[in-house]
Amino acid sequence: MMPFIDMDNWEWVQIKPGVRAKTPHVDRIMLSYVEFDAGADVPEHSHPHEQGCRIIAGELEFTIDGKSKRCTEGDMLIVPGGTPHSARALNGPAIALDIFTPPREDYAAMQNTFMSDEH
Repeated sequence: MMPFIDMDNWEWVQIKPGVRAKTPHVDRIMLSYVEFDAGADVPEHSHPHEQGCRIIAGELEFTIDGKSKRCTEGDMLIVPGGTPHSARALNGPAIALDIFTPPREDYAAMQNTFMSDEH
């Protein structure tokens, strides 16, 4: 495992049309660099994984357990495991960094690799 990640050499995972991620991970943590096209959204869903998020660029409207908030660059949030949540890009494209523990198995399967010396 390499401790430094070269994101230019990491493949995109298509979450849904207009939303893609790069998801380096090890056994107990996953980083998910997520790009949203203007107006793209991730509909309400839940998963058992705990999720932290920091908005890197743009604006995202997050709804967590029925409460909505417009989040901008630098904002952070935490989604407890099992909590319904959604996100939608506002006023243009947006970028976020999600952190999952444990790693999301569905994203890991799409990436089809754990971090290795090749990344």
